[in-house]
Amino acid sequence: MTMRQFLTIAIGVLTTVSALSDPAQIVIPAIITPQTTDPLESWLAAETPYALDGVLNNIGPNGAKATGAGSGIVIASPSRSNPDYYYTWTRDAALTVKYLVDSFAADNDPALQRIIENYIDSQAHLQTIPNLSGRLSSGGLGEPKLRVDGSAFRGSWGRPQRDGPALRATTLISYANWMIGNGQFSTVESSVWPIIQNDLSYVTEFWNSSTFDLWEEVRGSSFFTTAVQYQALSQGAALAQRLGKPCSNCQSQAPQVLCFLQTYWTGSSILANLGSDRSGKDANSILGIIQTFDPNAGCDEETFQPCSDRALASHKEVVDSFRSLYAINADIPWGQSVAVGRYPEDVYQGGHPWYLCTLAAAEQLYDALYQWESLGSLTVTNISLAFFQDLYQSATVGTYAKDTSTFASITAAVRAYADGFLRLVQKYTPPNGALAEQFSRYDGSPVSAQDLTWSYTSFLTAIQARRYALNPRASQIQYLPSNRTTALPQVCSPSFARGPYRPVKHIKWPSPECISPPRTVAVRFNILATTVIGEDIFLVDSIPALGEWDAWNQALTLNANEYSSITPLWYGTVILDAGEEFQFKFIRKRVGDGKVIWEQGQNRAFVVPNECDVTNATINAVWRW
Repeated sequence: MTMRQFLTIAIGVLTTVSALSDPAQIVIPAIITPQTTDPLESWLAAETPYALDGVLNNIGPNGAKATGAGSGIVIASPSRSNPDYYYTWTRDAALTVKYLVDSFAADNDPALQRIIENYIDSQAHLQTIPNLSGRLSSGGLGEPKLRVDGSAFRGSWGRPQRDGPALRATTLISYANWMIGNGQFSTVESSVWPIIQNDLSYVTEFWNSSTFDLWEEVRGSSFFTTAVQYQALSQGAALAQRLGKPCSNCQSQAPQVLCFLQTYWTGSSILANLGSDRSGKDANSILGIIQTFDPNAGCDEETFQPCSDRALASHKEVVDSFRSLYAINADIPWGQSVAVGRYPEDVYQGGHPWYLCTLAAAEQLYDALYQWESLGSLTVTNISLAFFQDLYQSATVGTYAKDTSTFASITAAVRAYADGFLRLVQKYTPPNGALAEQFSRYDGSPVSAQDLTWSYTSFLTAIQARRYALNPRASQIQYLPSNRTTALPQVCSPSFARGPYRPVKHIKWPSPECISPPRTVAVRFNILATTVIGEDIFLVDSIPALGEWDAWNQALTLNANEYSSITPLWYGTVILDAGEEFQFKFIRKRVGDGKVIWEQGQNRAFVVPNECDVTNATINAVWRW
């Protein structure tokens, strides 16, 4: 008897294995209890699988919205015009896969592992692609974006951007540490470390050179870039030591990068960009703070940890700069959350709030809550006093242990403030859960690129931080050596250290241990089919259990909740017996007259994989007229 099951998700109901999470069938840790009555909690539960699916849809080759993208390539957005984001950015891809690595380290999902390893394979190749920034050993790693087929982009752009190699190194370092801990030392040593070393070499050579900022608009020095460069060198040095490899350039340059990082501090807040005529109030500072969050560093101010007085003072300055700027923030009192954009002077696409910036404002506060709980106390200084008094008027300078009422009151206020940013994102997210790049400053409607991968990733990292903050003892943060591996030099010394670089042509990944082949495989069907109101897409096939081509009674309705004018996606996931062979077609039905339209051409055919480590498969298709 053929075993089949069509998987669906009801809005507002949390499931641990989501049909939407194909092609990876990722397990989502529960973040609420079923009895909750808080609308935010219910929305988070519904949005989580949608956001994960939004990420996976944008990763080639099986992502439903990543048509033509190579294996492991992360596209920024399916949008191909106004704006055209159908490229892979080194920065965005690294940030996205870093979340997937953290999730894999917690859950050991083999499907997710394949995506991570495909990404690493793709990056080894992309490092070798000559481009307008140079070649592997002559600055080419600073090229910000490439085409989704892995070829160079040769149009005009803000290049170089020096944050990408640092972020990619950090992502690969995180996965390499997991591999070493799970008996894969030799693969790291022979294949993964050389990829990381290329990026670290780029950082040590070019950290003191000018760069385009996070937003690709101004050239100079960027807090975000310097912060992630220091993190990469510190973690790179620790990994090298673990491998018994030299990384003398990491050790010589990391202290100087840390020293330079201090120049962004004005005494009262972070100046996000040096060499720019803008105000310096910029969400790039918040994004840099959360990206370099170190659970072992406490509230270290020199690395701008989320709970440090420097980070909190800057959080307030950035958020407050948008209070009177956007119409949707009007009448929101001080001390309550507001929509956050990139920087106050922004005019790109109209200069609106960004989902990822608003989510980052929440994430920093959740990270701070985690750190205070871990430390067992929180400290209010003259620098951070204004931040705390906005949320808790009675706050005064001092240190408060977590068994005191003041600690409880302040942390409750900070948590409510952090949740407020999520509630705003909830308010301005469309009913279907899709996250664009921006939302309108006037009415909150989605603006600019649709299905932005970074928006989905930012949602997932924010709620992950929230989960850890609410239950630190049960958190699954991957504890690595602290980012802070060097002392701050007395004097900053502009310097650089070159090389080594070498291409990595092939990685032989360890085969997963297999006890027996899977009995069933989750097969996801994706089809791009433009429809009109009252018209739905269905799946029919040759299997007797489904009526043998019975289009009227047994066809499976596909889901259209991710449909858009850019990617008219219909999809569904079916559980099939491993090794099963079948033929199928897509049909469309009209509600009004019940007419059935079959797609043209011969029947499509598929054989369900029967390999040991394959538990899911994906079929991508385009409607054939």
